[in-house]
Amino acid sequence: MLPWTSRSAARRLASATRAAAAASASAAARSPAAPSATRHEDSPLLLNDREEEPWQRRAARGEDVLWPDGRRLPTQQPRHRAKASRDHSGLTRQLLDFQHDTVNEADGDYDPFGQLKARFMDFKQRNYVENYSKYRNLAEQQTPEFMVVACADSRVCPTSILGLQPGDAFTVRNIANLVPPYEHGASETTAALEFAVNTLKVPNVLVVGHSRCGGIQALMSMKNKKDDSNSRSFIRDWVSLGKSARLSTEAAAGNLNFESQCRHCEKESINSSLLNLLTYPWIEERVKEGTLNLHAGYYNFVDCTFEKWTLVYRPGLEGGSKYAIKNRSTWS
Repeated sequence: MLPWTSRSAARRLASATRAAAAASASAAARSPAAPSATRHEDSPLLLNDREEEPWQRRAARGEDVLWPDGRRLPTQQPRHRAKASRDHSGLTRQLLDFQHDTVNEADGDYDPFGQLKARFMDFKQRNYVENYSKYRNLAEQQTPEFMVVACADSRVCPTSILGLQPGDAFTVRNIANLVPPYEHGASETTAALEFAVNTLKVPNVLVVGHSRCGGIQALMSMKNKKDDSNSRSFIRDWVSLGKSARLSTEAAAGNLNFESQCRHCEKESINSSLLNLLTYPWIEERVKEGTLNLHAGYYNFVDCTFEKWTLVYRPGLEGGSKYAIKNRSTWS
């Protein structure tokens, strides 16, 4: 048996514990901010803090927590994700709060956007304002005639060299104007092709290559030797998609100098991209139906000429090649 003093202390401790539990229960009943401490029958989580982690930590990790009536407690993203969200949302708030003409863009230093601003204002006056109804229609929808795959080279701007206007062409530009085969998977080029062909229903796809292409030079420099470098090169990984064009070039023009080989490969890679387009089921289907045509272009900025040709696809042909070229011409 406990001494009298110990029994008294135990009674006081038990009384205090019951009082604290009652106060806690009363506070929980008054507050709608926390889930019930009981486990909901269909709940994916135990909501009892004594049996599992506190519900707040679970919600913060993005896990599901249910109220007793089955309603789902809104989840939160992990803290590191929330921080990234706050970072870019903060930048967006700055843009929304920005007042026009409140900042001196140049600030007394060289402003690389000076000419761009002047050109934009000229475009707005000469094009947008004078063709307002056309641009209002474009704001509602686009029905381009072409999907253009061109090189990212600053000297090769399909809009300028072909006189394309807003709404004329859905365009994607990459290193060496390569079209990956279907099995390559997702990329900005394949996503653009899917949207242009399946959603916009463009009737023409045009792949534009050019002279002195740095991407093709990188491809031809790879040869068959292995790269001993341990560092990853995104350029090397990307241009390696044109390996078949490089091998064909080496077989057909291997006796020529490097510059001549590159010039040959620049056109060979365009044809390789045209054939890669046909590896996409939805492109092949439309080509066979006659609702989509595949074209090639080669821009020589040394003498300012443009070669154009169209791919012929004959899937039912027995014997001979299923592929041919037609409507070849040179604009000079």
